[in-house]
Amino acid sequence: MDNAGLSHIAESDRFRLLVDSVTDYAIYMLTVEGYVNSWNTGAQRFKGYRAEEIIGKHFSNFYTEDDRAAGIPARSLLTAEREGRFETEGWRVRKDGSRFWANVIIDPIRSEKGILLGFAKVTRDVTERKLTQQALQQSEQQFRLLVQGVTDYAIYMLDANGVVTNWNSGAQRIKGYSASEIVGTHFSHFYTHEDQIRGLPAKTLAIAASKGRHEHEGLRVRKDGSQFMANIVIDAIRDELGQLVGFAKVTRDITEKRAAEEELQRANTALLQSQKMEALGQLTGGVAHDFNNLLGVLSSGIDMLSLQLRSNQDARVLDSMRRAVERGAGLTQQLLSFARQQPLKTEACLINDVITRFESVLRSACRSSVEFDIALSSDPAMVQIDPGQLQTALLNLVVNASDAMPDGGKLHISTGTTELKQNEIGNLPAATYSVIRVDDNGCGMPDAVRERALEPFFTTKGINKGTGLGLSQVYGFITQSGGDVRILSKMDEGTSILLYLPITHNDDPAEALASDGLEKVLIVEDQEDLLMLGAELFRAIGYEVYTATSAEQAIDLLTARTDINILFSDVMMPDGMDGIQLAHWVRERHPHIRIVLASGYARPALQAQSQNGEQFHFINKPYQLSDLAKVLRRAA
Repeated sequence: MDNAGLSHIAESDRFRLLVDSVTDYAIYMLTVEGYVNSWNTGAQRFKGYRAEEIIGKHFSNFYTEDDRAAGIPARSLLTAEREGRFETEGWRVRKDGSRFWANVIIDPIRSEKGILLGFAKVTRDVTERKLTQQALQQSEQQFRLLVQGVTDYAIYMLDANGVVTNWNSGAQRIKGYSASEIVGTHFSHFYTHEDQIRGLPAKTLAIAASKGRHEHEGLRVRKDGSQFMANIVIDAIRDELGQLVGFAKVTRDITEKRAAEEELQRANTALLQSQKMEALGQLTGGVAHDFNNLLGVLSSGIDMLSLQLRSNQDARVLDSMRRAVERGAGLTQQLLSFARQQPLKTEACLINDVITRFESVLRSACRSSVEFDIALSSDPAMVQIDPGQLQTALLNLVVNASDAMPDGGKLHISTGTTELKQNEIGNLPAATYSVIRVDDNGCGMPDAVRERALEPFFTTKGINKGTGLGLSQVYGFITQSGGDVRILSKMDEGTSILLYLPITHNDDPAEALASDGLEKVLIVEDQEDLLMLGAELFRAIGYEVYTATSAEQAIDLLTARTDINILFSDVMMPDGMDGIQLAHWVRERHPHIRIVLASGYARPALQAQSQNGEQFHFINKPYQLSDLAKVLRRAA
């Protein structure tokens, strides 16, 4: 063949040469009814049938008896026709009766008017690939070469100089060019300008020609100028005499795959941060409780000594000691706030109202050289929160922002709402959230500081200029309220701190949850007094209540009754199955039942939620009617 290569071969012959040169894949066509009407060398090699033996036979001959009895061949063609593509893996049968594990792709072939003409079927022996993977890495044909009907891959051919000679529908879908626009042009059009300058297109062809195959990943350019991340395989095509006549090129858009990997990395990072903060919180909470007890002893001792005063000097000493105890008590309250163990007096509040009532205090906390403004959302959100603690948190943020701008600057507070996906921010569930944003254009934080900014006692201020508890207190309060905190910062550009709080839609959640008596709840609690009180709370809002003192009793009741709507179970039980195991049992056998777990210790429930993707609603003990109403509304 002359040096013009593929340009002198007819279109149909080029595809025939492409298909016939592939020996690692069975590539053949089926009629609409599933009868084989073409057969390539690869099909003969690992299925054992010659073309004259199999053409005209139904492709179900390649399936096991069990698959044929289950109607899998017919369903695969139906799926391919309905969805535009069918891919699966399973056992297939050779002519000699032996089995092999195959990867199968079936694509419908349609006329220009959309009429179904048949199917393109690509089968690969995955068993051989797995057993001889190292050898196959050096093979000239390691990846599938798909025919014109395949749309998930851009499959086309180049002549020996890199000029596009044909173009499949997958190439048009992925890259945006029609065949008439791209055939006859050089394939370097698909490379970025930087890669073209580096001579990357010519280098890839040279490698493929010398080694038989070249695979790599990189950015490619569509017709509209947009870029996508691609996986590229180039195989050299040679004729019967071994002369290079061109290249087969397969391109796959892996942008979504890369995005998913990056999202997984972000989720792992968020999980590690959450686990670290949880561990710090538990340690801090324990220390704070112990310290509070010590302060209690000191405070009582000071009171006792005050009754035995003998001089004014003694009174001054005791006053100094009392002030020190009060300062220590203040520090423990900040530590308990970070540890999410402070008592909160929550109520349904409009975020804008809380900020407006506190605006004068926030302004007075700023330096006179700081330009301060507030922009409140025109659609105010309602949240269930302790308003006093929220105002304290905002004051902490404003003071920090002001300190970051010693020579003046701009400080901006804004409110709004946002829809979050599952785990988009920390471990927050998917829902609508109120967002309070505090922006400054101060000195900003380096990454190392930003990553530790929420930890207790971490501070970049000088000695005696800060306890390092301000941001940690904000974090503890927001997370205890069901939200999360995000810090965005760049050196010399400023800092943005975003507070996410779940939105509530009713001022009186208990009234909103009142039932018409049709809802039935099963309460599982081994403590008789708690069981009685819980039952009364549910009855107070109109539920029909059933009770059990163990998981085993609950299972017996659930087996006998099919009309239970809600399982409300304690997590910790002294004997037998615990609440988490009961919840898994109910989820598997009664998926319609809504599940709420209760415990005074959150870790077991949180661990259970992370296993096998299970998600259960959770309420802290002790709980009040408003707490119960909120979690029931989320579970509804």
